[in-house]
Parts: sequence; C-alpha cells; structure tokens
Amino acid sequence: MSSASDHDQSIGFNEPRIVTKKVLAKPQHEGDGAVVRRGIGCHELRFLDPFLMLDDFSVSAPAGFPDHPHRGFETVTYMLQGGITHQDFAGHKGTIHTGDVQWMTAGRGIIHSEMPAGEGVQNGLQLWINLSSQDKMIEPRYQELLSEDIKYAEKDGVEVRILAGESMGVRSPVYTRTPTMYLDFTLKPKTQMHQSIPESWNAFVYIIEGEGAFGVKNTSVVAAHHVLVLSSGDGLSIWNKSSSKTLRFVLVAGQPINEPIVQHGPFVMNTKEEIDQTIQDYHYNRNGFEMGKYWNSK
Repeated sequence: MSSASDHDQSIGFNEPRIVTKKVLAKPQHEGDGAVVRRGIGCHELRFLDPFLMLDDFSVSAPAGFPDHPHRGFETVTYMLQGGITHQDFAGHKGTIHTGDVQWMTAGRGIIHSEMPAGEGVQNGLQLWINLSSQDKMIEPRYQELLSEDIKYAEKDGVEVRILAGESMGVRSPVYTRTPTMYLDFTLKPKTQMHQSIPESWNAFVYIIEGEGAFGVKNTSVVAAHHVLVLSSGDGLSIWNKSSSKTLRFVLVAGQPINEPIVQHGPFVMNTKEEIDQTIQDYHYNRNGFEMGKYWNSK
C-alpha cells in the first residue's frame, strides 16, 4: 500500500482514481422509528458491486431495528457514537460501542434485532456486502472488534483506522469473504493523503464530517453525507484544503462478484427462484431459519 514516498508525492499512482458520481445521502425513515441516510441502495445508486447498501443511521430509544431476517450477504456495523445491542436466534448477543465494529456474515440465515444501547442518539454506519453464489448458503459467523483492537496508523496529520485491508503498511486482521478494504480516515486541516487501492476493485468514499477534494487537487470540495463513486485505478488522493476543519471519511473498496443480484428486502440471492425459496424457508422456519420458530428478542 502507500509507501512513505507515495505519501509525500502529490500523486504516486499510475492511474489515479477520480470521482465519477456524487450522491447525497438524504435522511429517510427505516426500521421502527430510526432515521437513515442511505447512500448506496437508493434510487440514484442501486448497487456498487459487491456493495448492496450503505446506511448512516441515527436511532434513539425506543426506536430501533426489531427482529428481522437476513440471507445471502454480510452486514458491517461500525459505531460512530453511542452503542447498539444486537441479539440473534442462535443465542449470540452483544453490544458494540463508539469505534467498535461488527462484521456479520448472515450466510444461509440469521434473524436478529439491533436496538439502541443507551440514552440519546446512537449513530453509526451499516454496510451490506454481497456474497458470491458459492458463499450465500454458508453457516453464519461474526467477527467483532472493539475500538482498541482496531489497527490504526498516523503520519503527517493523517490518521487511519483500518477495519479491513491495509493502509500505511498496517493490515487489519479481519477476514473478508468477499475481498474488501474499509478505512476510516481523519485528515487535519491542510493535509493530504494518497491511498493505494487494488486496481480491479470498485471503490467509494462516504464523507462523515468536514469537506475535501478527492482525486484531483484543484477539483471543488465535497461536503459531509455524500457518497463518491470512484473510477478504476490504483489509488486515490485526498486533500483537506480547510484551514480550520477536520475532514473525516471512510474509503471502502471491494472485489466485484459479477453475478446477477436479485434482492427482496433483507434477502439477496442470484435468481428469483432462490428468493422465492428463501421466503418459503423463512416462513416455514427451515434451511437455516429453524431457530426462528420459537425465538423473539428480549
């Protein structure tokens, strides 16, 4: 990934990525009284293979995301503020707090709830990552990292938390079944960063706070709550031109699966027949949903 020399050069890439599409994630209601800003999975940006959805969610008790199923993909929940308690029908239960991440592979089936774990607004990002047809029916699994266990690096006013993949020579221990990079960058005023990205992967940026120039230094800056879809290439350059404000964003990239996507709410398969089968399996508590028969979250 980025070497020290890359970091100091204005551009260290053979084919720098630029922004090809800009989508403002607007607030909408979701779950039971929660508000989400949906940047991927909305009308302007249905999918970005392998990514199915990106929600910037805000939820205060008693609102939340009560019992609901998933099949065929992974959810990555990254808390920006507060906490979320999740519990599933296999007896898995836990709370993630500010800076923690939960990587949940739903595989053949999970029914779970995600509810706020405290007073006030709980805010985080949830990303849905598709699974290839050969992985859609695997057994569910979880990887949870507490904030202090997430690898990070810093240099020249740039700090990065490495949820998946690699940056500044530091690598995350998270195993991603669909190869994925997930980096949380904070750039102090008047700093810049150059990050390598595997050339064949699709990539996007979501701006959490502040504003920055992405891809080309003299381009106009983009403000918070925008998703920026990037062109192909081997890396991205970012500039925080502000003299007073911090820029924070996530850079996410993944290897495209290049398979048909048929989505029905929380089920994502390859064909309509598989979706019909999934609806039946869920309805009759079978093929991965057996434990749903007698389960309700507490």
